[in-house]
Amino acid sequence: MPMLTSRIGQHIELTISGRPQLDTGLLIDAGDDIVVIFRQERYYYIPTKHIHHFRVIPSPEKDNEGTLYENPLEWAAGESISFRKTLFNARGVFMEVFLTGVHTLSGYLTSVMNDYLVFYSTVFHTVYVPLDHVKLIMPYPANKPPFSLENERLYVKPTGLTLARTFEQQLKKMEGSLAVLDHGEATDKFGIVQSVDRGLLHLVLADGESVIWNIQHIKSVHLP
Repeated sequence: MPMLTSRIGQHIELTISGRPQLDTGLLIDAGDDIVVIFRQERYYYIPTKHIHHFRVIPSPEKDNEGTLYENPLEWAAGESISFRKTLFNARGVFMEVFLTGVHTLSGYLTSVMNDYLVFYSTVFHTVYVPLDHVKLIMPYPANKPPFSLENERLYVKPTGLTLARTFEQQLKKMEGSLAVLDHGEATDKFGIVQSVDRGLLHLVLADGESVIWNIQHIKSVHLP
């Protein structure tokens, strides 16, 4: 995004899809499909398609944004940044992934497929997230282990489900299994996956009722 590239080194304010608050920070880098800002000891990686607006703001008189900390996702000097390249660099780094509203995952990105990523959440374990619903990723500082735990207590526990290339194909592997959509935010997002076909997921709920979900609007799926 050339208009953002010319503002690297300045403080900006921006709105991101699904986030009610404004985000501000020091603009560190910008590519064709992603920008990086730094604020409060954290780097924010934001896909540009989820940025609604931005504007340059005055630099704060007193804050810690002027002191850049080690970037856990550092890339080679002169290398152009992109969303997909960032995701590949982020594998194995403890981070937060913001989807929308209260939907934030903490854990490790383990795999990047054609149109979705596989994330190991400290709460939900293996979660499948379409790339289109990733609004923001925030690596934790390298010197601050999550939950103040030692690294050996944060091992990823692999799932027995093999990975498909696309999100829809991965959902099809779950036919006959109990699945949770979007963290189970509503009672009609928890049930047995009866079938997946042509962009639609047929879910049978606990009371025997059925609901058909448009796969494009599913933000995350995990097996309990």
